[in-house]
Amino acid sequence: MGRSQQTFGKSEREKKRLKKREEKKKKMEARKLDAKENGKKGIEFAYVGYDGQLTDTPPDPSKKIKVKAKTIELGIPKKTEETEVFNPVRKGTVSFFDHSKGFGFIIDSETQEKFFTHVSGLIDEISEANKVLFELEKGQKGMNAVRVKLL
Repeated sequence: MGRSQQTFGKSEREKKRLKKREEKKKKMEARKLDAKENGKKGIEFAYVGYDGQLTDTPPDPSKKIKVKAKTIELGIPKKTEETEVFNPVRKGTVSFFDHSKGFGFIIDSETQEKFFTHVSGLIDEISEANKVLFELEKGQKGMNAVRVKLL
């Protein structure tokens, strides 16, 4: 004859599950009894206010906004081509450039932001403290200065 498949761990888990079920049942009965004694019914109807919170008072119908179903866009909105209004050529100063490693940083004269530049994006030979003209291009870790030339 085979042995029983009931192990100590299984029986302990079953005891815990039954105990949780009993506790849940007791809590539910206590809530029902408390509601009967205090006369609370809870919120019979829940309304969503204009701020997104649940309330027990209905919203003001005069503030209702009519939305056409055709204007609702589901999913990710299509990306539109953004035309840049500002001048793409910027002025700046070379704060650091290492010729042996082939990279450096340029500080924009208007915004004081620091942009990475690589030797492959240079038009003229640059060194530290040079005034330069450059354009920005999206790189892997942010905006990079490209087409860098001396003023």
